[in-house]
Amino acid sequence: MIGDLHLGWNIFSQDLQCTSVADTEPAGLNCGNNMVVKAYPLGMVRIMNNNGIGEDEGDSGVEPYVGLEFDSVEEAREFYTSYATRTGFKVRSGQMYRSRTDGTVTSRRFVCSKEGFQLNSRTGCPAFVRVQRRDTGKWVLDQIQKEHNHELGGQVEETPRPPVVSQRPPAPTKLAVSVPHRPKMKVIDESDKALSCPSGVISFKRFKGAGDGGDVQTQPNAAEPYAGLEFSSANEACQFYQAYAEVVGFRVRIGQLFRSKVDGSITSRRFVCSKEGFQHPSRMGCGAYMRIKKQDSGGWIVDRLNKDHNHELEPGKKNAGMKKITEDVTGGLDSVDLIELNDFGNHIKKTRENTIGKEWYPVLLEYFQTRQAEDTGFFYAVELDSNGSCMSVFWADSRARFACSQFGDAVVFDTSYRKGNYSVPFATFVGFNHHRQPVLLGCALISDESKEVFTWLFQTWLRAMSGHRPRSIVADQDLAIQQAVAQIFPGTHHRYSSWQIRAKERENLRAFPNEFKYEYEKCIYQTQTTVEFDTMWNALVNKYGLRDNMWLREMYEKRENWVPAYLRGTFFGGIPINGNVEPFFGTSLDSLTPLREFVSCYEQGLEQRREEERKEDFNSYNLQPFLQTKEPVEEQCRRLYTLTIFRIFQNELVQSYNYLGLKTYEEGAISRFLVRKCGNENEKHAVTFSATNLNVSCSCQMFEYEGLLCRHILKVFNLLDMRELPSRYILHRWTKNAEFGFVRDVESGVSSQDLKALMVWSLREAASKYIEFGTSSLEKYKLAYEIMREGGKKLCWQR
Repeated sequence: MIGDLHLGWNIFSQDLQCTSVADTEPAGLNCGNNMVVKAYPLGMVRIMNNNGIGEDEGDSGVEPYVGLEFDSVEEAREFYTSYATRTGFKVRSGQMYRSRTDGTVTSRRFVCSKEGFQLNSRTGCPAFVRVQRRDTGKWVLDQIQKEHNHELGGQVEETPRPPVVSQRPPAPTKLAVSVPHRPKMKVIDESDKALSCPSGVISFKRFKGAGDGGDVQTQPNAAEPYAGLEFSSANEACQFYQAYAEVVGFRVRIGQLFRSKVDGSITSRRFVCSKEGFQHPSRMGCGAYMRIKKQDSGGWIVDRLNKDHNHELEPGKKNAGMKKITEDVTGGLDSVDLIELNDFGNHIKKTRENTIGKEWYPVLLEYFQTRQAEDTGFFYAVELDSNGSCMSVFWADSRARFACSQFGDAVVFDTSYRKGNYSVPFATFVGFNHHRQPVLLGCALISDESKEVFTWLFQTWLRAMSGHRPRSIVADQDLAIQQAVAQIFPGTHHRYSSWQIRAKERENLRAFPNEFKYEYEKCIYQTQTTVEFDTMWNALVNKYGLRDNMWLREMYEKRENWVPAYLRGTFFGGIPINGNVEPFFGTSLDSLTPLREFVSCYEQGLEQRREEERKEDFNSYNLQPFLQTKEPVEEQCRRLYTLTIFRIFQNELVQSYNYLGLKTYEEGAISRFLVRKCGNENEKHAVTFSATNLNVSCSCQMFEYEGLLCRHILKVFNLLDMRELPSRYILHRWTKNAEFGFVRDVESGVSSQDLKALMVWSLREAASKYIEFGTSSLEKYKLAYEIMREGGKKLCWQR
């Protein structure tokens, strides 16, 4: 029963702090072979004072904790810097957040100096504190991460602080993606007799401390993996690693795989600790793994290895069943389908991992049933696995489904929860309305990141939206998503997420010189045509000898999915071509929102967005922008377009006066024009016009991409003395009446039940607008009442 699902957590810990000095041993500590040691990050040793209380070496100062208050943000930084000096790291100022109301700083992050990857000396360290300003004026520490992923020294000298700069809005920065890491910790092997501690004393001779010369390396043996170890098959390697995991005390998952570009065969595989990643609250970002690579002989060899875990181990704990890899796994970021075998190698079952906590399902299902009683068009679906367990969840209310009928031609599938740590994998389908505002087209919780899940999700979304396939979709680059998009949305142009492209650029271009990066950016974002891009790209890779760079070669092969010059020929409904799309719910709801707040935050964020849409509707009907020219086309578009869209068109019209047009070719009804900017010979575009059917096109492809005519075409129309725009170039989706076009454009595939639900919502929304506008004054009330009364007579609902 779904209602009986719950998730029980029984969390306990025992902090045992032992040193290598026998006379400081606390009474009663017994360090036998089965004891569990709580490891500290490399370079940090907790010492015991005479009272048996743990202190930081060299200082007994206060450690940061959630709830700690400061009088100012400078005081908070000084405190964290002092703590860092005692602990053994340095501090940098991180992100700041400003109020949307008055622009004042509302919170501030201070991070370890090794946070990020912008310099080779940085390791992506996740350690930080965040302080937030309260209404009282105090600053309170509300978030903290103490764990580092690098060695910590002893006390470090405090570097002089830079002078405090007056607060001002931050300069625009490039997209950044946080890469989560956890601290490396050494595992003490209970079979190592030299490390046994019957007296309660632990030897740290295998640890690399702040003052050590380095690790004492041990020779590989038959029980432990090591670089160079060979296997006859991938399954043999998998079973070996699981046997090793049982001895050490962890469980194994099958991680990434890589395929040959030539024949698609698997060339390498990773086996990871089950606590790798952050897709579930039980995971800790453990970095332990073993990678095997296929040899020309057909065998496999261990070529990369990390034995360090960042969590407690349970030596001797049996796995639920030996896992065996299957050759049909296609893999995305993780290959999560595992086949369990019993001790005799017989097949038991195929299990699927679920990153959604069990406690979410009864809460969501209760919410869905409540909404469905209020909204007859509310749609939800739950994916079930082969065992009948709940997996992924999708839902959309009637307004989202109605919005898709008008604004579902360009869709963003937002999985930005994957950028960092998250508690729940919350994803959204987002479109853009006639005010260029984001509109919600559906939500989902994703159980895992396999092709099967994304295929189910896209099929379910398509069913909820009455079969309206988008012309374009912005989604991540992962293989699982690519395959699902190609299968469910054939003919839809898949554009990769900008944040993911930027993250991969930082990762793969980090070692390249700045000169290359400048030319790379110019090639990507300043070329106007595909021919121009291809020419500049080839010149770039030849100049720097990068023909054999695998990442650049792969990205060039996929250029139609991310390079602006290749995207301009497809309609993307105003989605920025060079920038990121902000999450629909902003900061009010994200992947870290706890269950108890999820539903209320979801409804508040949704209502806020829809209120913004209602305000723009009101403004478009009641405000009239000033005309800046005497062109009849400007008056025509002011009458039809929403305010936002008209301002974009008006700017293009005004800019057209800065261009010169010259007819370069004419044959029959076909004419070609060269349009160039005054004073800039390099900026020129070709416009083709057909007098027979009034077809027009420009090399800049603005109409194809945004659905609005560009300044170059408007210049040609001015030369041809065209006083009105052809109706085909005024898209209904950008007009004030876009929301009322569903019934006119309805397709035969819509069921009668869906159609009725959508009509109910449409009429209810129209009636609410009459109420909203009609109650603003007595005169408007009389007018609204008279209109509704006359309309009622035509519908014959009056007796």
